[in-house]
Amino acid sequence: MARDRFVADFDPDCGDTDLTSARQDVVIGRWQGLRDLLRATGPDWLVRGHRVRLLAQACAGSSTAESWLAAEPHGADALALRAATETARAFQLAISAGRGAPIDRSRIDAAVLACLAAAEAYPQDPTPWVSLISVARLYPSGVRRQELARWWDELHRRDPYNVEGHLQVLHYYSARWHGTHGLMYDFARDAAGVAPPGCALPVLVQYARVEEFRHTLDEARGRQAPAGHGQHWKHDGAVSDVRRTWERWIAQRAEETVAPGELRDLNYLTHAACQAGITDIAASLLRLQGRRMTRTPWSFTGDAEKQIVKWRADLKLRG
Repeated sequence: MARDRFVADFDPDCGDTDLTSARQDVVIGRWQGLRDLLRATGPDWLVRGHRVRLLAQACAGSSTAESWLAAEPHGADALALRAATETARAFQLAISAGRGAPIDRSRIDAAVLACLAAAEAYPQDPTPWVSLISVARLYPSGVRRQELARWWDELHRRDPYNVEGHLQVLHYYSARWHGTHGLMYDFARDAAGVAPPGCALPVLVQYARVEEFRHTLDEARGRQAPAGHGQHWKHDGAVSDVRRTWERWIAQRAEETVAPGELRDLNYLTHAACQAGITDIAASLLRLQGRRMTRTPWSFTGDAEKQIVKWRADLKLRG
């Protein structure tokens, strides 16, 4: 019997079927499904953060979040979604304006105020602090170091191993925004160094490597990439980083399945292992993921599905 052809599943909700149902409510302007979803999620911060982030992206082009907040003006879940939605809108405006274009500061300020209101409504929730650190990037000169440190402390006190929150700080410290490659890598490695066994934080180093790759290409702007760029994924340091993340995170995990909220993180490690040519780790990670994939970071190095299909074929993985 012929083997089934492998077809990657790029579900934007990463397999979270309850989230998919709620996102369909956004299309028709119905907010009750969002309320029920976040109420059922409770204080599972990984799941809550994943759901709020993706719901916000869906709500950014509609008034659904505002309709919910009008009906429940003091609802902590409604306020958290409104904060994330305002953050998503601010980023969409920045992207539309284009690189280096001035950004309407009032929209950034509005997102910040929405985040602070959400944080006050549900003091235990780390989610508004993740949104707050994210939107801080959009200020042309960033925010004062003391302010960022205070927001970071608030997040860290609530959820010290929050990967999305760490990722937003990493982006803030990147050369694309308000830092340097060195500062970005230092933050990623410091976070990885204090992460407990089985925690996903070591994958921040792979996020940093993708960010450096993208920034280098953006800076080249059609010119030939700098010497050595072809070895970006394959040099000894990059290979060692992949093995270290594997050992600290995946090899120490108790779970045999991948939660929707960590699927993107896993794709960053799988992509790095493939690019580095570490076939034993790459094969194991591709088996762990199965058909569930995210387009990033694969899309930064070519066609996402073609790369995944090629690597599975090269590693002789069955469909």
